[in-house]
Amino acid sequence: MLLILFATMSKRIFYPLLLLFIPLIGMRITDEIKWSPFDFIMMGFLLTILGAGINFVINYTKNFENRTLYIGILVLIFLLIWAELSVGIFDSPIAGN
Repeated sequence: MLLILFATMSKRIFYPLLLLFIPLIGMRITDEIKWSPFDFIMMGFLLTILGAGINFVINYTKNFENRTLYIGILVLIFLLIWAELSVGIFDSPIAGN
């Protein structure tokens, strides 16, 4: 099942990875941005999962309102996980500094 899902995915799920150039360039400009290779790997994983989720919703949901709702929920979950990993808004064991 998982193999079928990966076979039907398009290259566009990897386009959000281009956002990783923002902190990479920012690290070259200022010392205020300090990302480790682990940070880039985790954000790349999160962005790839988000891109795959959005691609799945676009391919399998025909109703525009439902599509918008599902993509909005995916983006909200992504932002909550990102905030938890970066600053720890929920004070969980995976919280960042």
